[in-house]
Amino acid sequence: MSIKKTELGKQGLVVPAIGLGCMGMTPIAGADIYGKADETEAIATIHRSLELGGSFLDTADLYGPLLNERLIAKAIKGNRDAYQIATKFAWEIDDNEQLTWKINGTKDYVRKAVERSLKNLGTDYIDLYYMHRLDANTPIEETVGAMADLVKEGKVGYIGLSEVSSDTIRKAHAIHPLTALQSEYSLFERSVEEEGILDTLKELGIGFVPYSPLGRGFISGEIKSPDDFPENDFRRSIPKFQGDQFYKNIDLLNELNKLASEKGITPSQLAIAWTVSKGFVPIPGTKRVKYVEQNIAAANIELTISDLQRLESIIPLGTATGNRYDDWGMTMVSL
Repeated sequence: MSIKKTELGKQGLVVPAIGLGCMGMTPIAGADIYGKADETEAIATIHRSLELGGSFLDTADLYGPLLNERLIAKAIKGNRDAYQIATKFAWEIDDNEQLTWKINGTKDYVRKAVERSLKNLGTDYIDLYYMHRLDANTPIEETVGAMADLVKEGKVGYIGLSEVSSDTIRKAHAIHPLTALQSEYSLFERSVEEEGILDTLKELGIGFVPYSPLGRGFISGEIKSPDDFPENDFRRSIPKFQGDQFYKNIDLLNELNKLASEKGITPSQLAIAWTVSKGFVPIPGTKRVKYVEQNIAAANIELTISDLQRLESIIPLGTATGNRYDDWGMTMVSL
């Protein structure tokens, strides 16, 4: 089994059709994301991903903070050039390695953040560098101008944004060509499509990297009730997974499961294959070897026109599936 490669955007970055989201491999601010992680298993997962052609790793300085990048440094040591590494900045981290929970996109902070990430990753270049969230107090032109300087210096290969509007994308792209936009996108979360953002990306030749293509693990089918989430799992705070909305989404998932079963694949593989069929590069997150094997296998699953039509009929665009963050988290999404 080997994974096909694809060009992400039009600037020259070639990556596997599926990336590996590494967020769950370390806690964030002391809280486990998607349950407890094990460093040995996480590193084994990164190595197994590479064996299968899955060389595109996605991290951020936020994750930990900083612990995730350091974990990746251990995993890639001695083999850096075999990987394409994407990391992100903008959630401000102070000199004591603590999150301030502010967004900082100033020129000075971009410089500080990239130098720190290079050190933590144990590398002298980052393949793809994203602005994690929009700083409402700093012009996007300043932030992207600073990112463009990093490209000129060879510290960054390509640049991208995350969770921003078409207007912001256009302003940024005019300063320096964007390679990718990363936003949440799955069968249960299609805001970027509803807002016309995917159309903007297509027009400008910018790639799309969906995070949480498995609906934050919901599509895997392992969560049968809101009580199944571990006690300190942040998904408990997400409206999509609360009350009546949770059970409405379970009904939709049951219909997806029928199609997956007919095709002899898992619901997760169906969801990943759906995003790949659209020409996107999803980054399903996992910290376990068996799941990275299943996820990468999804890159080679062919969905027929009939399959795609059936998926659209089960969860049509515009279906109410609940907000993907709590009220505060939604203020950080700038669509």
